[in-house]
Amino acid sequence: MNWKLKRLLNKDPEVRCIMYSKERLLDFIRDKNVEFVRLQFTDIQGIVKNVALPVAQLGKALKSGISFDGSSIEGFARIQESDMVLRPDLSTFALLPWKAKENANVGRFICDVYLPSGRPFEGDPRYALKKAVSRANEMGFNMNVGPELEFFLFRMEDGKATTVPQDFGGYFDLGPVDLAEDVRREIVLALTSMGFVIEASHHEVARGQHEIDFTYDEAITNADRVVTFRYVTKTIAMKNGLCATFMPKPKFGEAGSGMHTNVSLFRGQENAFYDPQKPMQISDLARFFIGGVLEHACAITAVANPLVNSYKRLVPGFEAPVYISWSGPNRSSLVRIPDARGLSTRIEFRSPDPSCNPYLTFTAVLAAGLDGIRNGIDPGDPIDRNVYEMTPAEREARGIKLLPENLKEALNYLEKDKVICEALGEHITSNLLRLGRMEWDLYNNTVHPWEVERYINII
Repeated sequence: MNWKLKRLLNKDPEVRCIMYSKERLLDFIRDKNVEFVRLQFTDIQGIVKNVALPVAQLGKALKSGISFDGSSIEGFARIQESDMVLRPDLSTFALLPWKAKENANVGRFICDVYLPSGRPFEGDPRYALKKAVSRANEMGFNMNVGPELEFFLFRMEDGKATTVPQDFGGYFDLGPVDLAEDVRREIVLALTSMGFVIEASHHEVARGQHEIDFTYDEAITNADRVVTFRYVTKTIAMKNGLCATFMPKPKFGEAGSGMHTNVSLFRGQENAFYDPQKPMQISDLARFFIGGVLEHACAITAVANPLVNSYKRLVPGFEAPVYISWSGPNRSSLVRIPDARGLSTRIEFRSPDPSCNPYLTFTAVLAAGLDGIRNGIDPGDPIDRNVYEMTPAEREARGIKLLPENLKEALNYLEKDKVICEALGEHITSNLLRLGRMEWDLYNNTVHPWEVERYINII
């Protein structure tokens, strides 16, 4: 149990009851006048799915789960093997920050997906991460993750989203330039009411772009929080007449949205990445973890950057990483080591974007890092120069390679990477490849407005 949970349990006896007693949880739900409960899970693409239950049916759901048709969920099951069961994780219960009606609340659980036989479903992204974390535990480690999500707030017209920003602010600007400040504050308050500990909230580089950071925690907990963050943000924005989007690159010529992912491994209360006697005060284990991430970076990209649009962000000139390298605080590298040391020693993996499935992204990063540790993969020397300003010959001399330039290329790397494929499992891997290639083919065969505008009058 981590220190934040211990502090919470000591502080709030209601939380202690919820964490350890189904009966007291039901009492708590009645006390809070919860009328409906949403049972949530994610599909392979990271889209939140849910079924709403009247609270009278919750006891049955907690006892034996709720059956659903898995063949109707993209990437889950074929019609002849479609029966599946949702089992709520009691530790994930939260009151949603909007009411069903006056004085009545709505609650939610995040669920694990099982087969009728009682076995976990191999295609459940949450289960994939649980397996990866279990492997790390067997090696004596626990993975902590701190994601940083960026998003845009755009205006709505006639019920449809535009790409017109709600504000004209820039990085760290303060209202009245940042007209979306009140909406961002409302999102922060909503997340806080659900148990998030928010570290920072600010305007990002592009007009209409924002970032909200929450504290690091165990990988499964913060993967749950990423999916919660996204739908809460979109819901609060919609209630204010805006569209919140986690699309990686919604506007040409503007900075894209990333999900920089801070990662550390702990042995009990000790940060295994910290060693004050080593160069940069990072342990050999941390270097090997970095080596594994760099070794498998191209395959991870297919998971962490799953859209055609993701690769419009991964281009030079906007601080998004393009080259496979590591460094200290240098932000032009794919992996950097922020300045903080001691318990805060960590790597920052900069390529993921907020459209990804966080369960699968954290699974892939952890599997790559553990492979680096097992095999002592040396990441080489850190790159202290701005990689973008190096010549191609200089990059080649330093062995700096490029990330995949498009989704098709990334999927080909994933298919050949046995470590990442094994960590995800055959079911998830095959469906990621199938869905990704379908998207690529659709994109590649579509005639886009840019093509018409560029060629129609001159060819």
